[in-house]
Order: sequence, then structure tokens, then C-alpha cells
Amino acid sequence: MPETPTPSITDEERRRLVGLMFAGGALAALGSAPATAQDSAACNSIRNPLLWAMAYKQTAAEFHALCYQAYNLARMRIDLALARHDPGDRPLALIADMDNTILHAFSYWGYLINEGKDFFDDAIWDEWLPNNLITAVPGSNDFFHYCESKDVEVFYVTNRNQGERTFEYALAHLKYLKFPYARDENLFVFRESSDKTPARRRIEESHEVVLMLGDNLNDYRRDYYVKDVDERMALMERDRDDWGTKFILVPNPTDGHWVRAIFGDSEPAPTDENRQILKDAATRVAWDRTLSAKRPVK
Repeated sequence: MPETPTPSITDEERRRLVGLMFAGGALAALGSAPATAQDSAACNSIRNPLLWAMAYKQTAAEFHALCYQAYNLARMRIDLALARHDPGDRPLALIADMDNTILHAFSYWGYLINEGKDFFDDAIWDEWLPNNLITAVPGSNDFFHYCESKDVEVFYVTNRNQGERTFEYALAHLKYLKFPYARDENLFVFRESSDKTPARRRIEESHEVVLMLGDNLNDYRRDYYVKDVDERMALMERDRDDWGTKFILVPNPTDGHWVRAIFGDSEPAPTDENRQILKDAATRVAWDRTLSAKRPVK
């Protein structure tokens, strides 16, 4: 049987084939090229564990409702204190934390996510903070002006550290959002410690402190500055009668000393070890599907 002749290709077809081979090689090279920092940040952004917390803060009507609820309850507590207050008694006062209690930092957290960062970044925080990009927590400004109208003095107590200008920045935030009592004598700033007890003791020398507000149980008592989740939970149960009466808590799912109880540090490093610790904390209770599969249905 005669062999089938191999079809010949023209010069034009040969050039086209070589071109396709080079194009395929170039595409393969592009596909295997190392990701740029921008690509890596974009990839990390859509898998960032901060996404749920910040989506809740920025979009959930329920989150904003919880803030209003906290300040509505605070107003009720102030009214009760005023009803019991007699002429000649010490003046009434309340103590409020600042960050995440009266001020929100949505754009800071949004920036972290866009940059592919999944843990608090102190250097970026210090750069962001002086720009006055804060917003008022829903209900806070109206409540504090109500207190002013009733001669209930407001004291702001915060722990921040942006160097020598820390106090200046904090006061500027209060003035920028037009909070009442935005003056030096009503602001306490702790740069080296998160213990706010000294401020409370000083205020109590001249005023009757009828209420405290914060997003962190450490804003209420230093007892909560511990490195154990179960110990902190037990302390919370001990003080459960104080919630909504002596101390009103504003929700904050992104940061605080609850983080310290998990990691042993309020600002843990962005390491894979810490990401595993976070996962373990988020799955302390988790369904074991394999056990359910073995369990007979009744």
C-alpha cells in the first residue's frame, strides 16, 4: 500500500505556527510569574477575617441600632440619677471612653482591609488618627448634649499614644465633632497605660459618677485586663448586675482587650501562628459532622 504523503506547509503557515508557539510560551510565563504586592493585597483582602466584622459595622442597621440602644439606656440612667439628686449634693458626672464608644474609625479599618492587612496596625493608626476622619457613634452626640442641658458633667477618658501631640489630637476630635465639655479639664489621656482607674478616682473626689460608658470591659474595671478567655468570662458573670446600670457597653467586634484574652496581646502580630490562634478561638464550639454521621437517627 503506498504511503500517504505528508502535507507540506507554506511559509505563511509556518510563520503563523511559530507565532502561536511564542504566544503560548509568553502566556505560560505570565501565568507562572510571581504575584506582585498589589496582587497579593487584593487576594488577601477578599479572604480577610476583618471583612465580617467591618461589614457588620459599616452596613448593618442592627449595629447602629445597638449603639442607639446603648445611649437610650444611658439617658434613662441619667434621668433616674437626676430624680434622686437633691440640691446641695455633689454634682453628677459620667465617664466615657472615646474610641469605639463615642468615635468610630471606619475608614481606618477599611484602609487596612484594602491593603490586605488583617490585624491592627499601630503605625498606620498613628498616621491615620490626626486626619480627623473619625465619625460620631450613633446616639452619642445627642446624649452628651442632653447631659450638658441637665448639668451632668461629661469626662472623656482614653488611652492613646501618638507621642507629644496625643492630648492635642484627642481634644481636636472632640471639638471637630462638636461634643460638649470638649476642654482640657474634662479630658484624661493615658499614653503609657490602659488603666483608667486613676482618672475615675480623681473625678470621684469632686463628683458623683453615676454612669460609665465604654466598648471594653476594661473601661469599667481593671480586673478585665487578663490573658485568659475563661477568666474574663467569669469576671463578666460576676458583674452581670452592673451591665446597663453602672456601665453601658457599646459593641465593638474589631478590637479591645477581648483580643488580649485570646492572644495575650491587645495588638498581636500578623503571623500565621496568630491566625491559627484566631481560628481556634472562632471554633471553640464547632459541629463535628463525622460524629453526627455515625449517630443513628431516631
